[in-house]
Amino acid sequence: MTQKTEEILASIENMTVAELSGLVTALKDKFGITGAAFMPQAAAAAPGAAAAAAPKEEEQTEFTVSLISVGEGKKIPVLKELRALTNLGLKEAKDMIEKTPSIIKEGVNKEEAEKIRTKLEEVGAKVEVK
Repeated sequence: MTQKTEEILASIENMTVAELSGLVTALKDKFGITGAAFMPQAAAAAPGAAAAAAPKEEEQTEFTVSLISVGEGKKIPVLKELRALTNLGLKEAKDMIEKTPSIIKEGVNKEEAEKIRTKLEEVGAKVEVK
């Protein structure tokens, strides 16, 4: 690669998306290039190829578990389970129950979030995982 090419690439790396879009448009206008000229293979590709080439949606890896409500007469069992799951003191767990909706844990993996939800729902709480 030549020095000039490296300088151009370094310049392009530091551009914003809007600047890159403007650059592409300017190059097309300046040299009379159509969109198909940039990707001649795309026109001949199978219809399913475009879907396969599309970036996949990133899977969520961190979840927030929130206590939405406690069932009628279920405060004590929920309180006990909440303390066991979070290692909170009695006062902190009680405050969390009384100030619903409240966040139980943040930044947990899917497996742990589901475990917390299952345990609390078994004793009568309504839990949300986001």
